[in-house]
Formats: sequence, structure tokens, C-alpha cells
Amino acid sequence: MAKSKILIVEDEASLVEVLSYNLQREGYEVAVAKEGREGLRKAQMQLPDLILLDLMLPGLNGLDICRELRAAPRTAGIAILMLTAKGEETDQVVGFAVGADDYVTKPFSVKVLLQRIKVLLRRQDNPEPCSDIIEAAGIRIDKRAHQVTVDEQPITLTPTEFRLLETLMKQPGRAFTRHDLMDAAVGDAIVLERTIDVHVKSLRRKLGDTGAHIETVRGVGYRFRDSEGAN
Repeated sequence: MAKSKILIVEDEASLVEVLSYNLQREGYEVAVAKEGREGLRKAQMQLPDLILLDLMLPGLNGLDICRELRAAPRTAGIAILMLTAKGEETDQVVGFAVGADDYVTKPFSVKVLLQRIKVLLRRQDNPEPCSDIIEAAGIRIDKRAHQVTVDEQPITLTPTEFRLLETLMKQPGRAFTRHDLMDAAVGDAIVLERTIDVHVKSLRRKLGDTGAHIETVRGVGYRFRDSEGAN
């Protein structure tokens, strides 16, 4: 079985050494970039399964790298786990807004980081064993191909947005709490509840007019309305 490829984009030499050692010991294939533009170039050329991406980097910061990767269909599906010394709420929300799948604040436990990595990779490698196609309101999700179309036009979603839309569309009419949606889309990552609002806002924007089918349920969270007559 092929090793999962992980790209570390981090300029702190001692941390790179620790991460490389532990990831290789876990059986991962590891590549390293210590500068932002180098990290973007390696991500585009090597197409790793997951990127450990520092927020503050020389040359090009982690947010800009994340934006560029998510904007290109070839790299949009790569799992991105952000590493940062910052711990403020705004930093975490911005990280998710540009498409990060998870977020770890330094200093962190290597054991916890490895578990987060396993969760993200497992989701990519082992999709749920149910119907590969979900269709409603002009939206079509092809889980096998990991593609979404709106009125037959393809759109590009981050992995988290893809799982969020899938979760809502599988049970139209059900009101999901923000905690429900974060569990389904992000897993056991410790994140702020309002980050789900950031993901929903981005998802609605990408869906265009059909984004109105993702309704806000006041005091609860969100639901997917698959017909004009649904309440």
C-alpha cells in the first residue's frame, strides 16, 4: 500500500526536524519547504495527500498559500492542516475561511497532531459506504469523483465544504446544530463554533442562487431545503 505523502511548510528548523522524524516513524512519506513560495511550488508539483502549513512564513504566508491551492482544481482537494503560534479567534476563523481543514496552535502535542492527521487522511481514503450520488435542487454530488455541479456546471469546494454540503443534503429538512456539522465536516478538531458559519457563508457563495437552499435555523444551526414548498 502506497505511503501517504505529507508536505511540511514550516520555517522553524527545530519543529521541522521533530515533525519529520515522527511522521516518518509513522510510515508517511515526508517533504519539507521552509519558505512560502517554495511550499506552494512543491504542493503544486508533488500533490501531497496532506499539507502541514505554518501561518507565518517568509516569502508567502500560509493564508495566501491556502487560497491559491483551493482556487486551483488540481490542488483543491489536498487536506490542509494549519500550524500557527497565534491563538486568537480571528486567526482561526480566517484560517477556515480560506479553506483550511484543521487548525493547531503552537505549542502542541505531537501525539495530538498525529491523530488529527490520521482523521483527515482517513476521510480521504475511506469514503462512507453509501450511494455515490446525491442530487437535489439542481445540485449534484458525486462522492466517488469528489465533484459537485450546480445546474450541470462544476464548482470547486474545499474538502470541508464538500463534507458539509454532503451532510446537509443527505438529510434534507433536518435541522443540524453547529456541533453536529462540525463533527461531520471537521471531526474531533477543537474549533470555534462560529467557524461553521464561515464555512456555510463560503459554501452559499460558491453555490450561487442555489445557496439559498441552505437555511439558517434560528437558535439551532442549519438545514437543507430541497423544495420550494418545504418549511
